[in-house]
Amino acid sequence: MPVVDVDPDELRHLTGHEEKDDDELRSDLFDLGLEFEGLTEDEEFQLEFAPDRLDRLSVEGVARSLRYHYGDDRGVYVPSTNSAEWTIEVEDQPAGRPYVTGAVVRGLDMGEDALESLIQVQEKLHATMGRKRAKGAIGVHDLTMLKGAAATEGTGKSITYTSVDPDEATFVPLDADQEMTPNEVIADHETGQTYGDLVADFDRVPAIYDSIGLFSFPPVINGRRTEVSENSRDLFIEMTGTDQWTIDHMLNIVCYALEARGGTVERVAVEYGADAPGEYAGHTLERPDFDTRTKTVTHARIESILGVSLEEREVIDYAERAGLDAQETRDDGELAYEVEIPPYRVDVLHPLDLIDDIGRALGFNSLEPTYPDVSTVGGRHDRSRLEDAARDALVGLGFEDLLNFHMTNEEENFERMGLAPEGAAENASGDNREQHVAPDDDCLGAADPVTIQEPYSEDYTILRTWALPSLMMVLENNTHRRYPQDLAEIGLAAHVDDDVNTGAAERHTVAGVLARTDASYEDAKARLQALADSFDAELSTPPTSHPSFIAGRAAEVVLDGEAAGVIGELHPKVLVEHDLELPVAAFEFRLDALE
Repeated sequence: MPVVDVDPDELRHLTGHEEKDDDELRSDLFDLGLEFEGLTEDEEFQLEFAPDRLDRLSVEGVARSLRYHYGDDRGVYVPSTNSAEWTIEVEDQPAGRPYVTGAVVRGLDMGEDALESLIQVQEKLHATMGRKRAKGAIGVHDLTMLKGAAATEGTGKSITYTSVDPDEATFVPLDADQEMTPNEVIADHETGQTYGDLVADFDRVPAIYDSIGLFSFPPVINGRRTEVSENSRDLFIEMTGTDQWTIDHMLNIVCYALEARGGTVERVAVEYGADAPGEYAGHTLERPDFDTRTKTVTHARIESILGVSLEEREVIDYAERAGLDAQETRDDGELAYEVEIPPYRVDVLHPLDLIDDIGRALGFNSLEPTYPDVSTVGGRHDRSRLEDAARDALVGLGFEDLLNFHMTNEEENFERMGLAPEGAAENASGDNREQHVAPDDDCLGAADPVTIQEPYSEDYTILRTWALPSLMMVLENNTHRRYPQDLAEIGLAAHVDDDVNTGAAERHTVAGVLARTDASYEDAKARLQALADSFDAELSTPPTSHPSFIAGRAAEVVLDGEAAGVIGELHPKVLVEHDLELPVAAFEFRLDALE
């Protein structure tokens, strides 16, 4: 989940509640669904939140939510905007990145805190909605350093979004002191080496010009001439991408954050040429687009989902406290509400999202559990009982219990583990390249993954086929913590299976890792044997090979005569890939093998 760093003093200032101490703030933030993860070196809160609420990627967004929570603000707020003075004229832009948007924000008092917050929301939006800049990239410029040409139409100023030959155009990029071409930036500049792949296949790369020359090479890097500092007061924000909706909503989030700092938002006209690729050819758009939208939810649905009885005025009150506006209406003769949604909310896709907001304003902790109005009372599933028993046994054996995301990406699930799906051996590590990577039934984790058709983030594109990569990611993030680290997880794994009516076979899996200076196959085997004994299961471990494990130090996990998983010492290449400097022994097997 996204983690944002928030200065509690800045939060108190922006909410107007200087009287709140840190404990009260943490409690209030938890009520909003933001979990406190710890403190930074600068004593800032590290807050983890659901990735759908991208409007909370900045301290300004978090403060806005708190003001609604405290009742200081109510209903939908839409900032006023001044008429457009600047125009982005779009011509000959790359077909692979055809869309652009922009805004001007004037009268800011940046300061160190405001600048750090702007940088953070820019980076977080790049990582989430922008999909590491592939879908949308943000450029923020000091407006006073831009010299606009005369607009083609009207009396305003203009800049141009176009494409250039990557070996001919030159500019001085950020963190450089000499002119470079785009290809030189990609080859020699640290930022260019990181993001250059996004335009590597373009014959002509994206570029933004003013009357002086090139000042932005999106999505890679801005020019040094327009660099924003604490002394900047007026900003020009431009965003380019592969989807107009995405960059427009990224722009809304940034504009709301800057408006909360006292800035005045000014519209920018985006003029697409008649021959421009994409659906907006020949159109002029005025951005930012602060139009609100509405969704309808019935009163009965709200009461059914939340399990409480509410008066009409209470529903409207809770909606307003959630930053929404609601009006009574009728849906097929049934009492309902037409709910207005602010332009910075990109997460509201369904009436259930509105009910969630109303429930949070009501306070989920205030809801009292009640038995459903049915003739039977539910009980725990046998698999759930087995899972809890296995978890208790693992904790008793010294493991720390984890709960990781079931979604991941192919790099984490396969490549970083020296593994490839469907038996491909070419990506195996070290001396394991000589081994045969067996098909999915024989090689744990190598099954064909369930792929998300339209992933929201590049970090979560598939359902994991096994759990060990998740544990390795935790070890990678815990290198600053004390060893030994003995971690275990019981969770979901899945793979494509045409024989299943859903097309995806799901299973619960048990995984454990021992990270310590003396970790060995024997240590892992001893823990696994104790676990099997606690369930009266007969364990045998015949030798096997697996690309993630050292050849000769891996075995198959066979429980009651049925092959269920793998155990062994992880390959050094896998350890190096995860920045680990000590051995790791690990095992993983199907949970149902303990039945």
